[in-house]
Amino acid sequence: MNNLEAVRIVLCRPQHPGNIGSAARAMKTMGLADLRLVAPREFPAAEAQWMAAHAVDILVNSRTHETLEAAIADCVAAFAFSVRTREWEPQVLEVRAAAGRALELDGPVAFVFGPERTGLENEELLACQYLVRIPAKEGSLNLAQAVQVAAYELLMASGPAALKEKRGKIATVEDLEGLYAHLEQAAVGSGFLDPQSNSKLRTRWRRLFSRLELEREEVNILRGLLNALQDARKE
Repeated sequence: MNNLEAVRIVLCRPQHPGNIGSAARAMKTMGLADLRLVAPREFPAAEAQWMAAHAVDILVNSRTHETLEAAIADCVAAFAFSVRTREWEPQVLEVRAAAGRALELDGPVAFVFGPERTGLENEELLACQYLVRIPAKEGSLNLAQAVQVAAYELLMASGPAALKEKRGKIATVEDLEGLYAHLEQAAVGSGFLDPQSNSKLRTRWRRLFSRLELEREEVNILRGLLNALQDARKE
């Protein structure tokens, strides 16, 4: 697997099939091939094929998912594109830095784009580890244009990778979600967290672990510790 083969483009709830086709065309010109669609309004569609031009094969080989979580579950990181400021945000990178970071990681990564009018929802943003912004003086790019810029930066960032310290396998999104659920179970069971409260604890631990780039073995250690503590309380 070379660097670009590890990158998937995820379009969440795209409204216009023409944008799906244009995104596929943008991907192919820059060497990307893995397109995922989350609950598209209209797909397959003739308009998507027209706009894809020579990239129809990317449409044919694309995969459709019901949720973003399903589309990124096996990824070691997901990069959410948004121009809006949110109450809570993961690490914020400009698109050039995001492309470089994505290609440093060992495993599949996702570049995630929201629907044309509304962008990504807060829950979708929370499922990602990075927030990516495309610098602009005024206004914002449409969906296919944003994919084109991201694909270009990925192509420019790809190439002979510098020698890096050998690391264990990076935890996937699914691994992290399992850890978050386990943390909540332990916190509620111990009385540390009232499930009916408006505590920001769940958001806080997501923010904490999104900065650490945990390995799968490290997630297993943390969950083993939680199991031991829970078992001790039962005795």
